[in-house]
Amino acid sequence: MVMKPNAEAQNLVIDASERIMNPIERPQVTQDLSENVILTTVDDLYNWARLSSLWPLLYGTACCFIEFAALIGSRFDFDRFGLVPRSSPRQADLIITAGTITMKMAPALVRLYEQMPDPKYVIAMGACTITGGMFSVDSPSAVRGVDKLIPVDVYLPGCPPRPEAIIDAIIKLRKKISNESIQERGMLSQTHRYYSTTHTMKVVEPILTGKYLQSGTREAPPKELMEAMGMPIPPALLTAEKEGIDRG
Repeated sequence: MVMKPNAEAQNLVIDASERIMNPIERPQVTQDLSENVILTTVDDLYNWARLSSLWPLLYGTACCFIEFAALIGSRFDFDRFGLVPRSSPRQADLIITAGTITMKMAPALVRLYEQMPDPKYVIAMGACTITGGMFSVDSPSAVRGVDKLIPVDVYLPGCPPRPEAIIDAIIKLRKKISNESIQERGMLSQTHRYYSTTHTMKVVEPILTGKYLQSGTREAPPKELMEAMGMPIPPALLTAEKEGIDRG
């Protein structure tokens, strides 16, 4: 005996087929996939990973480093940007030149930069790093701009810049990293902007020998001071002192 389906069962079958053919809401499978699958490009994923894990080098030469060190504390907490300070240049990809760069420090800075793995970035922090600052007029040893030594990505002016300004510079650097492309890396490779040459300076005799104190055109210091400094006392000073004692 064959059982015929009733009218209610037939209506349920018709409704189910209509829902499959003409759904009134998004299918459940597609909704599950949209919450678990991300569609992106290799450039976006690669740049997101790099900008979210910038590791700055612990490097500072002057008072700007005090402001940079304040970022490590709990008040500013730059760890939330993924910045993990590293003491080795081989583990860092960001160097913040915090402080004055002198000619004596320049070779060490270039060596640290060259030891950092690519891709690497530089933030020039402070007026002394960017243009020489207060030392740009009468200092013979301050470098007038760190971009003469290494390529700079972000310039951060100030004397010294506040920690909030450093965070703003890092945000701008993150935006720059997010727009980079792996295919264009070869065309935008960083080049060395510094050069070395043999100097023609000659070694001269020192001029700060203390002999200028014995110059005839200069008033002689007191006898007690000359004795304390171990300087020979001129005979004229001894004669004048003896005459003063005799007159007294």
